[in-house]
Amino acid sequence: MSSTATMYPSSDIPSDGLSSSLSEKYDEIDLKEANIVATGMNKQQLRVVNGFGSLMGSKEMTTLDSSDPTATLKNSQLRKHISEQPWTIGNWYQHLNWLNIVLVVLIPLIGWSLYLTNTVPLHLNVLLFAIFYYGVGGISITAGYHRLWSHRSYSAAWPLRLLYAFFGAASVEGSIKWWGHSHRIHHRYTDTPRDPYDARRGLFYSHVGWMLLKPNPKYRARADISDLNDDWIVRFQHRHYIIIMLLSAFVVPTLVCGKLFGDYLGGFVYAGIIRVFMIQQATFCINSMAHYIGTQPFDDKRTPRDNWLTALVTFGEGYHNFHHEFPTDYRNAIKWYQYDPTKILIYSTSLFGLASDLKTFSQNTINQGLVQQREKKLAKDNNKIHWGPNVSELPVWDKDDYLRNLKENNNLVIISGIVHDVTGYITEHPGGQPLLKSALGKDATKAFTGGVYRHSNAAKNVLADMRIAVLKEKKTAAINFAGKPHTITRSKFT
Repeated sequence: MSSTATMYPSSDIPSDGLSSSLSEKYDEIDLKEANIVATGMNKQQLRVVNGFGSLMGSKEMTTLDSSDPTATLKNSQLRKHISEQPWTIGNWYQHLNWLNIVLVVLIPLIGWSLYLTNTVPLHLNVLLFAIFYYGVGGISITAGYHRLWSHRSYSAAWPLRLLYAFFGAASVEGSIKWWGHSHRIHHRYTDTPRDPYDARRGLFYSHVGWMLLKPNPKYRARADISDLNDDWIVRFQHRHYIIIMLLSAFVVPTLVCGKLFGDYLGGFVYAGIIRVFMIQQATFCINSMAHYIGTQPFDDKRTPRDNWLTALVTFGEGYHNFHHEFPTDYRNAIKWYQYDPTKILIYSTSLFGLASDLKTFSQNTINQGLVQQREKKLAKDNNKIHWGPNVSELPVWDKDDYLRNLKENNNLVIISGIVHDVTGYITEHPGGQPLLKSALGKDATKAFTGGVYRHSNAAKNVLADMRIAVLKEKKTAAINFAGKPHTITRSKFT
């Protein structure tokens, strides 16, 4: 891809300064090369492999043809991929990702059954520790996996990164490398078939179905994660993820509850298994609920939404419409009353020198998004309403035209250069028939705008349906009187 644009001599540009085909005058970006850059395949990258294989089954979804990363997998086989086949009694088990079935469904079911049958009693001390450890693991995902590594919204010293890597693994959501790569693909291909947790496929799929079902390799995709591979903590955690995950998710809470409260089994079940299940479901809500409930104050082209309830569940990640518009901002919530403990943690660690380079978008840029979306919604509402004849589309009369039409219909009234036919409104006039009849055939602008009554905006809207023409010598007054929300084409009157 060329690093500079080739500019042609000014003599090659049309005299009007415009070109109907700028692509003939300037170099265009090569989309194939740009996609190669976006995947990081334009440079040599460190190969970081998990010693236990591809956890979460993502390898077939991210391995691309280096010659063309934009191409989908060619189905050269006669048999369709299992994800494209209907479910039957004979193949239902082939649709499932059994590793994730065990991790996300079967193991939690065991934990909940032990609780529901009271086989392992839940003691208060264990419950309190489980809640605390839930918070530690959850905020390590949001502040570490998500905002630090996936979006590079700030920088962190190695001790903080080490803590996030260890306790983030306690949530059993994959390694930083796997999690960050999937999330970058999600942002790159939001609401498309290549989005790993495409919200358009339904609430269940975006919440957990994408993990439990075999993905279609036709929609494989990649994003550049060279910066993740360059981080020694990310590399170490990925290579030894299984061991780190087992230690942080199950061994640590078991030992802590055993040593402090004498309840090893309770620590394993409640601070381990059930805690992992709860934090997984909370995190999955970012992929599901944050794309289904709430408002879209910044943009509605895609599914992400802002919702305070989702924010409560996800350590502040519920302001998802903001996040998708401003992904490198270390904040999700920008108002003081919005719940975002992750933002507070990141800012607090920066005070101690553990975090730095906290990125934010300018308030002006944020306000631009808010105003643009409000205008967009207003335009939609505006299009649903009948505003009367557009002034620009009315016939233009001179005085002779007006007098000639007045002879045929004497129920004409001029207001601000616009001729109105009030025939059907004389008996409905709130000020009475005599007042309106006294204005017939005359210019009632001064009387309408305060000389007799200072008419309301509603009166002006009612009057709009009675427009039949514009006076030639009062074009400017007519345009100004009509104003917004009508679309005025001034060129017709000039």
